[in-house]
Amino acid sequence: MSASMVGMSFLLLGLILLAGKWIRLMSPPLQKLFIPSSLIGGFLALFLGPDVLGQVAVGMGYENSLLSDGLFPEDILNVWAALPALFINIIFATLFLGKKIPSLREIWIIAGPQVAHGQTMAWGQYVFGILVTLLILTPFFAVNPMAGALIEIGFEGGHGTAAGMAGTFEELGFAEGGDLAIGLATIGILFGVVFGIVLLNYGIRKGDSNVLKDPDELQLDKLQQAGIVDFDARESAGKITTRPESIEPLSLHFAYIGVAIGIGYLLLQGFIFLEEITWGQMTDVYLLRYIPLFPLAMIGGIILQIFLDRFDVHQTLDRNIMMRIQGLSLDILIVSAIATLSLAVIGDNLAPFIILGVVGIVWNVVAYIYLAPRMIPTYWFERGIGNFGQSMGMTASGLLLMKIADPENKSPALESFGYKQLMFEPVVGGGIFTAASVPLIFQFGPVPVLIFAAVLMAFWIWLGIFHFGRK
Repeated sequence: MSASMVGMSFLLLGLILLAGKWIRLMSPPLQKLFIPSSLIGGFLALFLGPDVLGQVAVGMGYENSLLSDGLFPEDILNVWAALPALFINIIFATLFLGKKIPSLREIWIIAGPQVAHGQTMAWGQYVFGILVTLLILTPFFAVNPMAGALIEIGFEGGHGTAAGMAGTFEELGFAEGGDLAIGLATIGILFGVVFGIVLLNYGIRKGDSNVLKDPDELQLDKLQQAGIVDFDARESAGKITTRPESIEPLSLHFAYIGVAIGIGYLLLQGFIFLEEITWGQMTDVYLLRYIPLFPLAMIGGIILQIFLDRFDVHQTLDRNIMMRIQGLSLDILIVSAIATLSLAVIGDNLAPFIILGVVGIVWNVVAYIYLAPRMIPTYWFERGIGNFGQSMGMTASGLLLMKIADPENKSPALESFGYKQLMFEPVVGGGIFTAASVPLIFQFGPVPVLIFAAVLMAFWIWLGIFHFGRK
């Protein structure tokens, strides 16, 4: 594949993202639902690709026409298909770069209830996902037992994790798992925001909110709905920490990301080597070789940040620049992942796909309505809605719902949500266990993983209700 074709693929991604933004600007319903432009662009590319436009052209008798394979050449689609697995490493490497890493005690004091509730939601997605797979999907639809992990990977992990796990699914003989996970992530974002707004309105009418007293206060102005920042309220996207004649600040931050990913790669290779010379040889059980790089890239970012906190006296790393790089990577990932989604795979597994989606949504709604007020002693409404949004597919969705529920940050929701990520992301929602869950089911079967997840879910429920809930 030529370098010019790779460059062309990125050019087209830019045009698709721009088209997604303009479609959103011209569609008030999409604005009110807060659908991201990257999601709109991804669907646009999917519709113009071989699985929709191509199939329509073939169905109309134009098998050998220019449209029979959609508007995009196969080489472009091949580049797009490879991008999610690359950009997920950048996203996870930047999760904690530029953040001050507090002590575990500080995190626990401020964010403990939110940690307990968020962990409960994540482990519950494993419990109910594996249960429905064991009881319904495998016996009646012959679905691979590894499908039990799809709800957590697609909903809690989101598009990034789903795309990053595609290679693992393929290596373990469940290639369709990657497309199903991306499909669930898409469903999660769509329904997460819609149900989130419904839950906010319902809660305010019930008097659950400590901040808003009238559902009309949920309405944002037209610029906010359109996703445009008012000219007088615009802020810098980041601080210039180095003089450009020495090194461009953006280049320096890319270099930091490269170091974080490099540390993660060395850690992963070290773990794989350790497994091969120890328990792997003795038991013939290999797990770490199937774990993707991105959760270790996150650990690499934490290690690098701890090093910089101690030795970077000039504080050359800026969190806002890291957030912009992370946002760009996420937009590219979402568009390319949805554009190359196989609708044929979802069509062949439509009933299991719908069942998994319904089970995941119902569990998240129940966990918010019935567990959040019992596990989070103060401002449960504002703090729990952030967990709900994240558990449906994106951290950004959780932040958006918290912003709507508490527009002036009168509650501790935003602060505790940020701290909660430090005790959440390294394990689930794209963390180490998320990456290991599929290899664990492959090696040991779904029942041991179900028991393990059920024990942890019960532990976090107990801790949330009987420790934090009584405060």
